[in-house]
Amino acid sequence: MEHIVARTGSLRPAGARFEDLTDNIDTVFVVDFGAQYAQLIARRVRELNVYSEIVPHRITAAEVARRKPVAIIMSGGPKSVHVDGAPSLDPAIYDLGIPILGICYGVQLIAQQLPGGEVGRGMRGEYGRAQLTVTDPASQLLAGLPAEQDVWMSHFDAVVQAPTGFIATASTPDAPVAALECADRKIWGVQFHPEVVHSPYGMQVLRRFLHDLAGCQPTWTMTSVIDDQIAAVRAQVGEHRVICGLSGGVDSAVAAALVHRAIGSQLTCVYVDTGLMRKNESDQVVETFRRNMGIELIHVDSGQRFFERLAGVTEPEAKRKIIGELFVRIFEENVGGLTDALFLVQGTLYPDVIESGGSDGTASVIKSHHNVGGLPEDMTLKLVEPLRSLFKDEVRRLGTELGLPDEIVWRQPFPGPGLGVRIIGEVTPERVAILQEADFIVREEIRLAGLEREIWQAFAVLADIRSVGVMGDERTYAHPIIIRAVTSDDAMTADWARLPYDLLERMASRIINEVAGINRVVYDITSKPPGTIEWE
Repeated sequence: MEHIVARTGSLRPAGARFEDLTDNIDTVFVVDFGAQYAQLIARRVRELNVYSEIVPHRITAAEVARRKPVAIIMSGGPKSVHVDGAPSLDPAIYDLGIPILGICYGVQLIAQQLPGGEVGRGMRGEYGRAQLTVTDPASQLLAGLPAEQDVWMSHFDAVVQAPTGFIATASTPDAPVAALECADRKIWGVQFHPEVVHSPYGMQVLRRFLHDLAGCQPTWTMTSVIDDQIAAVRAQVGEHRVICGLSGGVDSAVAAALVHRAIGSQLTCVYVDTGLMRKNESDQVVETFRRNMGIELIHVDSGQRFFERLAGVTEPEAKRKIIGELFVRIFEENVGGLTDALFLVQGTLYPDVIESGGSDGTASVIKSHHNVGGLPEDMTLKLVEPLRSLFKDEVRRLGTELGLPDEIVWRQPFPGPGLGVRIIGEVTPERVAILQEADFIVREEIRLAGLEREIWQAFAVLADIRSVGVMGDERTYAHPIIIRAVTSDDAMTADWARLPYDLLERMASRIINEVAGINRVVYDITSKPPGTIEWE
């Protein structure tokens, strides 16, 4: 359970502002115009070892000037620049002298807001792969790239006239100005999406802008993150005791490892074993943190209490609430004696900050379901959030850098209520044991097939139905197991994984032969949307 539902108002965010922790490194602002592209662009910038931060399009020139980013990237957006209420940018930002790269909607906004530019209306648009032709070999942004190249487009409107002082440097069949630039004003723009893998030379375009044209120093590395956060944690907590609620998930594990490296024995971790974890998971958490890393760990084996509360409950939301509330209560019982603790470690990630209002300039807002709460009213804790500047893929790299085993670092996302919501119907110890065995086979076969890092999630679901089967010479009336495997970048959308038939055959054969009470295996081929990744 990566995060725990807050029941009290006893928690306060950490004292330091988010932006203060990155004041000493080159920062690129990625302006969010309301599409999914901003997060992907921000991640690509970081892959080029430059720190990026997503900011709202409402940010003022005064705020930009105060925070002094080294460069600005204007992302794509879902609207036309011509519609009423379309997102815009403070025009004064163009005059700050900060290098700017406009992408898709961003380049159209440049053309619309600066004198002499024009964005066409009612054009054919381009969606998917397109052929880009570099029309000006003297282009700074496209220097060294092929004159003809594939790019990925996703637009209806397009720039038809570059602003005064700009030159058009590339075109496609349906975008007469597919790239533009003005070296004097340090502004460049492209209609295509360099951040997606379908634009083969896209990363070179971003590298050219960041490293060469904007002069960003490639100093954002996991080593630098560790060093900076160790210093930040030590400065924040001083000599005080810190507690961390371990869930078995990647985020809380990496956060705990990082904080432990900073303050050592001042950290105490609490692991509430709900009895609803995956096979061998609890043993692995205890082995990693208590024995291998020497972290003080309170291991609370409370499976029986969860099963007692879940007896007879079949409604999914009721199960979630029971599990969440009992988790909080047990956590409270086991930290009540740590009266000298002043800080609580949270595995908050950058997407959590964005969704909580961070991209609107309110990064200190924490979503309630990302808080650990239910603590005594007289125990006011401040949050320590060493991962709040990181994306999920960065957290995994950081975990490896900290020496955590792959079994922890590359663990798949797991729902807070655990296997309780992968069992359709009543949750009992017997049904959990069946699902643990089937789920273990699914994940083991994925690993043996070398697909572990290509699949976002692969797991088993135990359905609350029975079907007739034949095993040996006897009829059976047993449960089916549903295999669910999806590919995704962020879990917002997901596609069902096209697993090889021989892999599915091995899974089905092993589950039926090795797991008692199962006589049928089916494969879920529903994408998200319309389905969800989890079944409940």
